[in-house]
Amino acid sequence: MHSIAWWPTLIAVGVATITDLRSRRIPNWLVFPFLLVGIGVSTWMNGWSGLISSAEGLGLGLLLFGILAVMGGMGMGDVKLCAAVGAWIGPHQLFLALVLTGIAGGVMAIGWAVVGGFIGELFTGSSNLVFGFWKKETREKSDLTLSSPRARKMPYAPAIALGTLLSFLAK
Repeated sequence: MHSIAWWPTLIAVGVATITDLRSRRIPNWLVFPFLLVGIGVSTWMNGWSGLISSAEGLGLGLLLFGILAVMGGMGMGDVKLCAAVGAWIGPHQLFLALVLTGIAGGVMAIGWAVVGGFIGELFTGSSNLVFGFWKKETREKSDLTLSSPRARKMPYAPAIALGTLLSFLAK
């Protein structure tokens, strides 16, 4: 299944990256057909086990990136893109892709902060988000969420694309 998923996934994450870089949005017209075709192809190729694998990958993407979206650190376009990728590649490869996406996103964020001149602010905000979450202080710090006009917003589709494509090479 994974070899058949390579080209559609490459195209979808490539288009998502371009639109996210240009407009800070990942369009539904891209994500939903990609997701539905992923479920269909997986089911067609592997029957019920393909459908279950596709549903598990979709669910894992929704769960893990959904938590980040609820915390205010990620947009819903990123969540939907991750879920759609999961529908194509299944939960096992998606887990690897998410680990690689996290590494790529972290490196990109640090580079973005260095170039933008706000590296200290990045680490302060990150520590407040992580450690303040347990103390319920993140709700008071509204500038740590995407809805804040003061928030620095980095497009995350390039990290998702890089992590996903590297997961194909690792398999």
